[in-house]
Amino acid sequence: MTSHNLIKIALAALLLCATAVATTPARAQKVAIKTNLLYWATGTVNFAGEFAVKPRMTIDLTATSNLPGVLYYGDKAQNKKLWHWAVQPEVRFWHTEAFNRGFWGIHATTGAFDAGGIKMPGGILPNFANHRYEGWMVGAGISYGWQWFLSPHWNVEATIGAGYLYLKYNRFFPQTAIEPEADQIDAVQHYIGPTRVGITFSYLLRSKK
Repeated sequence: MTSHNLIKIALAALLLCATAVATTPARAQKVAIKTNLLYWATGTVNFAGEFAVKPRMTIDLTATSNLPGVLYYGDKAQNKKLWHWAVQPEVRFWHTEAFNRGFWGIHATTGAFDAGGIKMPGGILPNFANHRYEGWMVGAGISYGWQWFLSPHWNVEATIGAGYLYLKYNRFFPQTAIEPEADQIDAVQHYIGPTRVGITFSYLLRSKK
């Protein structure tokens, strides 16, 4: 599958989410405003909205990016940094009813990054400790999660997911270099592994019937 096809899939998922929400009667909607505590622990700003479009189906849209204060690690002159932004729409299918107990999800991912000089888990980018990577990503995956009822307006959710990411980037050596390595311009990596994880608090806005 080419990168152009993957981009089309991600855009189609975003369009599907927007269409499903827009065509759902307001009186039937339940809306949740959410944030992921695990992302905040890494200095990543994140917010999400989730919309019930059927009694057992919801659309979740998550956006993430780094806090400016943790863009660099250690001496800024060493250019050790982990900057990114990402958008991840997901369609969720619930076992019983929306926002209650277990669900399966199908998600798409797209975003960009400029990072290097740091050891990364999972082998997402090779030689990451002494190189810098600047590029973009697109992909898709599946997830499973569970929501617990805390009060009429508050839920807590645990979720984990895995999938595929297509990454295209320029690689710089060392990470302080201005020009990319000649043989690492528009390099490509195919990643298979975790693509979604979270401990998330949700505030539910329940519409009047």
